[in-house]
Amino acid sequence: MNFEEIQSGEQQYLMHTYGRFPAALVKGKGATAWGADGKEYIDFTSGIGVNSLGYCDEGWVQAVSNQAATIQHLSNLYYSPLQVDTAKMLCDLSGMDKVFLCNSGAEANECAIKIARKYSFDKYGKGRQKILTLQNSFHGRTVTTLAATGQDVFHNFFFPFTEGFDYILANDIEDFRKHLTEDVCAVFMELIQGEGGVLPLQQEFVQAVAKACAGQDVLLMIDEVQTGISRTGDVFCYQHYGIMPDVVTSAKGLGGGLPIGACLCTEKLQNVLSGGTHGTTFGGNPIACAAALEVLSRVSTPEFLTSVREKGEYIRSRLKEMPHVKDVRGQGLMIGIVTEKDNARQVASACVEAGLLILTAKTLLRLLPPLTISYEEIDKGLSILQTVLEAL
Repeated sequence: MNFEEIQSGEQQYLMHTYGRFPAALVKGKGATAWGADGKEYIDFTSGIGVNSLGYCDEGWVQAVSNQAATIQHLSNLYYSPLQVDTAKMLCDLSGMDKVFLCNSGAEANECAIKIARKYSFDKYGKGRQKILTLQNSFHGRTVTTLAATGQDVFHNFFFPFTEGFDYILANDIEDFRKHLTEDVCAVFMELIQGEGGVLPLQQEFVQAVAKACAGQDVLLMIDEVQTGISRTGDVFCYQHYGIMPDVVTSAKGLGGGLPIGACLCTEKLQNVLSGGTHGTTFGGNPIACAAALEVLSRVSTPEFLTSVREKGEYIRSRLKEMPHVKDVRGQGLMIGIVTEKDNARQVASACVEAGLLILTAKTLLRLLPPLTISYEEIDKGLSILQTVLEAL
């Protein structure tokens, strides 16, 4: 099919839930993709932080292909060595003790919420179920994770939303203490608010929250769906902050392009979810686990983490020299760009036309390139972005 036929078929058969850009991708290699019309694109999005090793990485393809030819799925009523290996590697890299494998970030966050409420119920009984999240946060699109999301724009249409969430100001320790009442069982936050505008939290705030939570047996839960799996230059973003959470969630880049999520917890929570209290049909699928093992083994080495930090610093330094760039923020290869003209969607659309795929986050441009992106691809993409910025 050509682009027009693909676009027409999408309009006819798919629910219109996405504001799509005019590109239909059919193949890719590294950080370069090609459209149905043969047009080449430099990809600074990696499928919104998913293709951590880029398109069609040879090691990843081999791991997935080998597993697909061995056994593609088995019920979680039986043991899976791939699940064991994936969980062990996640625990080793995170310092956590137990893992629940699922299919997405929203599912991992749902699991975290259930752990927090059941832990509190088991220990303290009813009435201690409130979870504090941050204003401007984003935790998913299920009814419960929408309720956890601290943005009013998402609290519409799908009533009634799940109760038991309250929203605090980021980096405001006094507002946090005001909300830390006796009915709170957990604090759940992103350390860099991705969809909220690539906003890193202050280290002093995070450490103060962690200390207060530990003192009142309130669980500290960190949403690493977007920041995790080496995106910020450490395997998990909380490792930059000098804290040890009780619960950590992960997804996106974990499978390198296949759907897999994980909810990790410490030893004190390891028995909270017992038989029948939680489950999933597809979670821990062998092919997805094979992909995750390949990703984790590659992105967790000191050399790889150094390369992520260095590429991020290089991109940010180049961006700061570009016209109409007001501010650049983020960490590692998670980068937000504030433009003078507040025209992120217009810039992103013009970039697609010029051969660069780029994301937005509210009024910002957002970059989440593959962690393996080459400097040649970086320079190519930045050249396109600069040309677009100069013309708008």
